[in-house]
Amino acid sequence: MNSTETERPFVFLEPAQVRSLFERFKAREPEPKTELAAPNAYTLLVAVVLSAQATDKSVNKATEELFKIADTPEKMTALGQDALESYIKSIGLYRTKAKHVMELSRMLIDEFESRVPRRREDLERLPGVGRKTANVVLNVVYGEPTMPVDTHLLRISPRMGLSAGTTPAAVERDLLRVIPAEYLQHAHHWLILHGRYVCTARSPHCADCPVNDICPHNGVAET
Repeated sequence: MNSTETERPFVFLEPAQVRSLFERFKAREPEPKTELAAPNAYTLLVAVVLSAQATDKSVNKATEELFKIADTPEKMTALGQDALESYIKSIGLYRTKAKHVMELSRMLIDEFESRVPRRREDLERLPGVGRKTANVVLNVVYGEPTMPVDTHLLRISPRMGLSAGTTPAAVERDLLRVIPAEYLQHAHHWLILHGRYVCTARSPHCADCPVNDICPHNGVAET
């Protein structure tokens, strides 16, 4: 965040502006998808656990071969932690993450018939699974209108006038409150992609931004 952004007082977008913003995102990408490569619900869960403090690209590179041989909890536990670490050692915190993957795999086998649970409470009991990961699984696997807040959403939501929050929980609450229900299914994907490729941390591409006439970052959407 530059000094101009720091000095500019926060302004929430008006409801009509929020609707216009997401209508434009929808027109550009009607069915946005996660960029994590995962053939099933279990591998998506594993990929999201591995993606903490890592890029989707780095996770996909590490799991490309892993998921060919370990795409179920049973296969993962049979593989063993040492072998798992050899596949994911290019990812930060790989030893801790490998331990979590092995533990959650055993828990899925023992308590959930090897299925990824649908209840948030059950997901958050799994080792390595916090609220953001649970939200991703609930949204991508089960189609629920949840709002996983990653570093992109935490950064761009205040910049875009969608949240005054400075923590993931506060940003999540704001986004769920201000975004119309019909956009919630895909909203976090639109925002992640926008933050990843357009509204970047350094030198955001404002001239090419599809919502630059709405975004308060440009000093346009003031009330």
